[in-house]
Amino acid sequence: MTRIPRVSKAKLVKLQKDLVTDSAIGEELGITRQAVHQWRKKWGVGSSMTDNSDRNASMIEAYNAGETGTAIARKFKLSISQTYRVINAAKDKARRAADKALRNAGRKGGR
Repeated sequence: MTRIPRVSKAKLVKLQKDLVTDSAIGEELGITRQAVHQWRKKWGVGSSMTDNSDRNASMIEAYNAGETGTAIARKFKLSISQTYRVINAAKDKARRAADKALRNAGRKGGR
């Protein structure tokens, strides 16, 4: 049976600065990224990945240029599922903006 390492809040914050992702911290400690997430939640330590608008824009740019999701995930050191969450969120945002523009155009044309 694997023992869960004892980690203080201060050590978690330091690991987060050094390794950035829950997944990388988990690998370092021999635990899952979910366990790291639970520690962060328990101790009120925010995610270092909360605002990544520049990174996300670069990911979308790479995707639109034809790079695969897997290649983008490797490039940005993210899971494939997280990479596609970012890509799909951008697609949804663009779709909602286009729908809104069509609705607004329809209102103006109907007057």
